[in-house]
Amino acid sequence: MNDPYSIRIHVCTGDPEGFRIIDQMNWTGQGLVFPRTDWPAIRSHEGFGRPGVYVLVGYETDEDELFTVYIGEGDGIRERLESHFRNKDFWSWAVAFVSANNTLNKAHIQWLEFALIERARRINRCKIGNANTPQEPVLSPADRSDTSGFFKEVLQILPLVGLRVFDEPKVVIPAAVSSVPAVANTDVFDTVVVPAIQDGFERVFLSENRWHAVRLGAGSISNIKHIAVYRSAPVSAITHIAEVARIEPYGENGKYQLIFSGPAQEIRHVVYDQVPGNQIQGIRYTRRDKLLAAQTISDLLPWG
Repeated sequence: MNDPYSIRIHVCTGDPEGFRIIDQMNWTGQGLVFPRTDWPAIRSHEGFGRPGVYVLVGYETDEDELFTVYIGEGDGIRERLESHFRNKDFWSWAVAFVSANNTLNKAHIQWLEFALIERARRINRCKIGNANTPQEPVLSPADRSDTSGFFKEVLQILPLVGLRVFDEPKVVIPAAVSSVPAVANTDVFDTVVVPAIQDGFERVFLSENRWHAVRLGAGSISNIKHIAVYRSAPVSAITHIAEVARIEPYGENGKYQLIFSGPAQEIRHVVYDQVPGNQIQGIRYTRRDKLLAAQTISDLLPWG
């Protein structure tokens, strides 16, 4: 169990989504959170003149489900942020961490930049805009201890400002498929059916043994033990099923990714029977036994 902690947020303009300054008792750091649109008005704030690290956050396209982040550092971060304001279009907000008492030196902030990039790459909950991965700077044991402590405080604050890409994904439900056959309950579904075009089916469902960006109802998650795929035209059929090992958050918009316990298995195709209203354009819920016995989509109605 994590230790409880508290932070203090100063809402500088009275706008809860505007420029905010974050600190903690007995912490030498300070967090600066701001929307891109506020930058011209706040660029002169003294905090941006201090050494620190920063994360630019946004979406590269309207279709993106995952944040793109760019992580940087500077002896004084104002000039770097000014350059990114002029030259990087993707970001809509940013968060920076500086030393409140100027105790961070160049080696410290380079290590913090390295640690953030390395963690983001390992956790893989975002796209990373940095072209290069920096090498880990060499710090003395004492400096490494102090900087690791600063980094821990940073990781505590980031989720509270809406950035979870550095958090280890919390498994929503682990695999819980019993080897003992259960008595069928016709009122409870255990399978989610997702639509897929051919490219996504081959590249993700079959090759990566997962499916992502699925919006699941909170009350349905605990029931899901299997995932089946409906392939769009010209196949127009449910063709494969996989056992779900775990379900994790995906992106920042309430969607999930389902990780399979092994490769998906092809089943007897359950075909679209041209009945109006039977098209599968969004997710549907059913039971595995019902799916394996079906020949057409009509056999699966009503959905769970």
